[in-house]
Amino acid sequence: MSPTPQQTTRRVLVTGASRGIGRAAMRHLADAGYQVVGLARHAPGDARPDERFVQCDLADLEAARQVVEGLAREGGFYALVNNAAIAHTTSIADTRVADMNEAMALNVNAALVCLQALMPGMRQAGAGRVVNISSRAALGKPNRTAYSATKAALIGMSRTWALELAPHNITVNVIAPGPVATELFKQASPPGAEQTRALLAAVPLQRIAEPEEIAHAIGFLLHPLAGYMTGQTLHIDGGLTISAARL
Repeated sequence: MSPTPQQTTRRVLVTGASRGIGRAAMRHLADAGYQVVGLARHAPGDARPDERFVQCDLADLEAARQVVEGLAREGGFYALVNNAAIAHTTSIADTRVADMNEAMALNVNAALVCLQALMPGMRQAGAGRVVNISSRAALGKPNRTAYSATKAALIGMSRTWALELAPHNITVNVIAPGPVATELFKQASPPGAEQTRALLAAVPLQRIAEPEEIAHAIGFLLHPLAGYMTGQTLHIDGGLTISAARL
Protein backbone atom coordinates (compact mmCIF):
# COMPACT_ATOMS: atom_id res chain seq x y z
CA MET A 1 0.00 0.00 0.00
CA SER A 2 1.31 3.47 -0.86
CA PRO A 3 2.50 5.56 2.08
CA THR A 4 0.04 8.17 3.35
CA PRO A 5 0.62 11.40 5.27
CA GLN A 6 -0.24 9.53 8.46
CA GLN A 7 2.57 7.08 7.76
CA THR A 8 5.13 9.76 6.96
CA THR A 9 4.61 13.42 7.86
CA ARG A 10 1.82 15.93 7.46
CA ARG A 11 3.98 19.01 6.99
CA VAL A 12 3.07 21.19 4.02
CA LEU A 13 4.90 24.22 2.64
CA VAL A 14 2.83 26.90 0.89
CA THR A 15 4.47 29.80 -0.93
CA GLY A 16 2.84 33.18 -1.40
CA ALA A 17 0.84 32.30 1.69
CA SER A 18 -0.14 35.68 3.13
CA ARG A 19 -3.10 36.47 0.87
CA GLY A 20 -5.38 35.25 -1.89
CA ILE A 21 -5.19 31.58 -2.86
CA GLY A 22 -2.17 30.97 -0.65
CA ARG A 23 -3.92 32.37 2.41
CA ALA A 24 -7.01 30.26 1.74
CA ALA A 25 -4.83 27.18 1.25
CA MET A 26 -3.11 27.75 4.58
CA ARG A 27 -6.41 27.81 6.44
CA HIS A 28 -7.97 24.93 4.52
CA LEU A 29 -4.99 22.65 5.07
CA ALA A 30 -4.61 23.63 8.71
CA ASP A 31 -8.30 22.83 9.25
CA ALA A 32 -7.66 19.44 7.61
CA GLY A 33 -4.98 18.67 10.20
CA TYR A 34 -1.84 19.41 8.22
CA GLN A 35 1.13 21.16 9.82
CA VAL A 36 1.27 24.15 7.49
CA VAL A 37 4.25 26.43 6.97
CA GLY A 38 3.72 29.49 4.80
CA LEU A 39 6.36 31.54 3.01
CA ALA A 40 5.62 35.20 2.40
CA ARG A 41 7.36 38.54 2.53
CA HIS A 42 5.07 39.53 5.40
CA ALA A 43 2.88 37.46 7.70
CA PRO A 44 -0.83 38.37 7.66
CA GLY A 45 -2.32 40.10 10.65
CA ASP A 46 -4.91 37.36 11.12
CA ALA A 47 -2.49 34.42 11.37
CA ARG A 48 -3.80 31.65 13.61
CA PRO A 49 -1.82 29.62 16.18
CA ASP A 50 -1.99 26.56 13.91
CA GLU A 51 -0.43 28.49 11.01
CA ARG A 52 3.29 29.18 10.87
CA PHE A 53 4.57 31.94 8.63
CA VAL A 54 8.20 32.41 7.68
CA GLN A 55 9.26 35.68 6.09
CA CYS A 56 11.01 35.12 2.77
CA ASP A 57 11.40 37.04 -0.47
CA LEU A 58 11.15 34.24 -3.01
CA ALA A 59 12.41 36.55 -5.76
CA ASP A 60 15.81 36.30 -4.03
CA LEU A 61 16.44 32.74 -5.12
CA GLU A 62 19.58 32.09 -3.07
CA ALA A 63 18.01 33.46 0.10
CA ALA A 64 14.88 31.41 -0.60
CA ARG A 65 16.94 28.26 -1.01
CA GLN A 66 18.61 28.81 2.35
CA VAL A 67 15.27 29.40 4.09
CA VAL A 68 13.61 26.31 2.65
CA GLU A 69 16.64 24.11 3.25
CA GLY A 70 16.60 25.29 6.84
CA LEU A 71 12.96 24.32 7.19
CA ALA A 72 13.71 20.92 5.66
CA ARG A 73 16.43 20.32 8.24
CA GLU A 74 13.78 20.74 10.95
CA GLY A 75 11.86 17.79 9.48
CA GLY A 76 10.52 16.37 6.26
CA PHE A 77 7.62 17.79 4.26
CA TYR A 78 4.85 15.72 2.73
CA ALA A 79 3.73 18.40 0.30
CA LEU A 80 4.73 21.59 -1.47
CA VAL A 81 2.26 24.11 -2.86
CA ASN A 82 3.98 26.57 -5.21
CA ASN A 83 1.60 29.52 -5.31
CA ALA A 84 3.76 32.67 -5.23
CA ALA A 85 3.63 34.64 -8.48
CA ILE A 86 3.88 38.05 -10.06
CA ALA A 87 1.64 39.21 -12.91
CA HIS A 88 2.79 41.98 -15.21
CA THR A 89 -0.11 43.55 -17.12
CA THR A 90 1.60 45.08 -20.12
CA SER A 91 1.13 44.95 -23.87
CA ILE A 92 3.68 43.29 -26.12
CA ALA A 93 5.22 46.64 -26.97
CA ASP A 94 5.57 47.59 -23.31
CA THR A 95 6.88 44.27 -22.00
CA ARG A 96 10.51 44.56 -21.00
CA VAL A 97 13.06 41.78 -20.89
CA ALA A 98 13.42 42.72 -17.23
CA ASP A 99 9.71 41.89 -16.77
CA MET A 100 10.26 38.49 -18.34
CA ASN A 101 13.23 37.78 -16.09
CA GLU A 102 11.38 38.93 -12.97
CA ALA A 103 8.38 36.75 -13.76
CA MET A 104 10.58 33.76 -14.55
CA ALA A 105 12.48 34.12 -11.28
CA LEU A 106 9.36 34.11 -9.07
CA ASN A 107 6.82 32.13 -11.10
CA VAL A 108 9.12 29.32 -12.23
CA ASN A 109 12.60 29.35 -10.71
CA ALA A 110 11.41 29.81 -7.13
CA ALA A 111 9.20 26.74 -7.54
CA LEU A 112 12.25 24.76 -8.67
CA VAL A 113 14.33 25.99 -5.74
CA CYS A 114 11.65 25.00 -3.24
CA LEU A 115 11.22 21.53 -4.71
CA GLN A 116 14.96 20.91 -4.78
CA ALA A 117 15.15 21.73 -1.08
CA LEU A 118 12.24 19.47 -0.07
CA MET A 119 12.73 16.63 -2.55
CA PRO A 120 15.36 14.66 -0.57
CA GLY A 121 12.99 14.37 2.39
CA MET A 122 10.09 13.28 0.18
CA ARG A 123 12.25 10.66 -1.50
CA GLN A 124 13.42 9.34 1.85
CA ALA A 125 9.81 9.12 3.07
CA GLY A 126 8.73 7.40 -0.13
CA ALA A 127 5.76 9.73 -0.57
CA GLY A 128 5.03 13.31 -1.48
CA ARG A 129 2.74 15.76 -3.22
CA VAL A 130 3.60 18.82 -5.29
CA VAL A 131 0.89 21.21 -6.43
CA ASN A 132 1.88 24.06 -8.72
CA ILE A 133 -0.53 26.96 -9.21
CA SER A 134 -0.55 28.04 -12.86
CA SER A 135 -3.34 30.00 -14.54
CA ARG A 136 -5.85 29.78 -17.35
CA ALA A 137 -3.80 32.66 -18.78
CA ALA A 138 -1.24 30.03 -19.80
CA LEU A 139 -3.58 29.37 -22.74
CA GLY A 140 -3.32 33.02 -23.78
CA LYS A 141 -4.52 36.35 -22.43
CA PRO A 142 -4.02 39.90 -23.77
CA ASN A 143 -1.48 42.05 -21.96
CA ARG A 144 0.04 39.10 -20.12
CA THR A 145 3.16 38.23 -22.13
CA ALA A 146 5.42 37.57 -19.15
CA TYR A 147 2.70 36.07 -16.96
CA SER A 148 1.24 33.69 -19.54
CA ALA A 149 4.70 32.60 -20.68
CA THR A 150 5.84 31.69 -17.19
CA LYS A 151 2.57 30.05 -16.21
CA ALA A 152 2.79 27.89 -19.34
CA ALA A 153 6.40 27.08 -18.43
CA LEU A 154 5.25 25.95 -15.00
CA ILE A 155 2.87 23.44 -16.61
CA GLY A 156 5.58 22.00 -18.83
CA MET A 157 8.02 21.81 -15.96
CA SER A 158 5.44 20.06 -13.80
CA ARG A 159 4.93 17.33 -16.38
CA THR A 160 8.67 16.64 -16.39
CA TRP A 161 8.77 16.60 -12.60
CA ALA A 162 5.89 14.13 -12.55
CA LEU A 163 7.85 11.72 -14.74
CA GLU A 164 11.07 11.99 -12.73
CA LEU A 165 9.42 11.73 -9.33
CA ALA A 166 6.86 8.99 -10.04
CA PRO A 167 9.29 6.19 -9.06
CA HIS A 168 9.50 7.79 -5.61
CA ASN A 169 5.71 7.91 -5.16
CA ILE A 170 5.75 11.71 -5.42
CA THR A 171 2.95 13.17 -7.50
CA VAL A 172 3.09 16.53 -9.28
CA ASN A 173 -0.04 18.26 -10.51
CA VAL A 174 -1.09 21.73 -11.60
CA ILE A 175 -4.12 23.84 -10.82
CA ALA A 176 -4.87 26.50 -13.43
CA PRO A 177 -7.50 28.86 -12.03
CA GLY A 178 -9.55 31.29 -14.02
CA PRO A 179 -10.60 34.56 -12.36
CA VAL A 180 -10.47 34.34 -8.57
CA ALA A 181 -11.70 36.95 -6.08
CA THR A 182 -8.30 37.81 -4.64
CA GLU A 183 -7.16 41.24 -3.55
CA LEU A 184 -5.12 41.67 -6.72
CA PHE A 185 -8.02 40.64 -8.97
CA LYS A 186 -10.40 43.07 -7.29
CA GLN A 187 -7.92 45.90 -7.79
CA ALA A 188 -7.41 45.08 -11.47
CA SER A 189 -11.08 44.28 -12.15
CA PRO A 190 -13.33 46.41 -9.91
CA PRO A 191 -16.94 45.21 -9.55
CA GLY A 192 -19.17 46.91 -12.11
CA ALA A 193 -16.30 47.93 -14.37
CA GLU A 194 -16.82 47.29 -18.09
CA GLN A 195 -13.93 44.85 -18.33
CA THR A 196 -15.23 42.96 -15.28
CA ARG A 197 -18.71 42.66 -16.81
CA ALA A 198 -17.18 41.41 -20.06
CA LEU A 199 -15.18 38.79 -18.18
CA LEU A 200 -18.21 37.52 -16.29
CA ALA A 201 -20.16 37.33 -19.54
CA ALA A 202 -17.48 34.98 -20.91
CA VAL A 203 -17.63 32.62 -17.92
CA PRO A 204 -20.40 30.02 -18.31
CA LEU A 205 -21.03 29.94 -14.55
CA GLN A 206 -21.36 33.75 -14.61
CA ARG A 207 -19.19 34.37 -11.58
CA ILE A 208 -15.63 34.36 -10.39
CA ALA A 209 -14.18 31.78 -8.02
CA GLU A 210 -13.57 32.26 -4.33
CA PRO A 211 -10.04 31.50 -3.07
CA GLU A 212 -11.49 28.79 -0.83
CA GLU A 213 -12.67 26.87 -3.90
CA ILE A 214 -9.12 26.67 -5.20
CA ALA A 215 -7.89 25.72 -1.73
CA HIS A 216 -10.38 22.83 -1.70
CA ALA A 217 -8.87 21.50 -4.93
CA ILE A 218 -5.39 21.76 -3.42
CA GLY A 219 -6.61 19.70 -0.49
CA PHE A 220 -7.98 17.09 -2.88
CA LEU A 221 -4.64 16.72 -4.64
CA LEU A 222 -2.88 16.26 -1.29
CA HIS A 223 -5.29 13.54 -0.16
CA PRO A 224 -3.92 9.96 -0.07
CA LEU A 225 -6.66 8.81 -2.46
CA ALA A 226 -5.38 11.25 -5.10
CA GLY A 227 -2.15 9.31 -5.33
CA TYR A 228 -2.82 7.89 -8.80
CA MET A 229 -3.11 11.32 -10.40
CA THR A 230 0.11 12.94 -11.58
CA GLY A 231 1.29 15.19 -14.40
CA GLN A 232 -2.19 16.67 -14.83
CA THR A 233 -3.47 20.24 -15.14
CA LEU A 234 -6.82 20.94 -13.49
CA HIS A 235 -8.58 24.02 -14.88
CA ILE A 236 -10.88 25.62 -12.32
CA ASP A 237 -12.38 28.47 -14.31
CA GLY A 238 -16.16 28.24 -14.31
CA GLY A 239 -16.05 26.71 -17.78
CA LEU A 240 -14.05 29.56 -19.30
CA THR A 241 -11.73 27.23 -21.20
CA ILE A 242 -14.69 25.62 -22.99
CA SER A 243 -16.85 28.72 -23.43
CA ALA A 244 -16.05 28.95 -27.15
CA ALA A 245 -17.91 25.66 -27.60
CA ARG A 246 -21.16 27.57 -27.05
CA LEU A 247 -20.65 29.64 -30.20
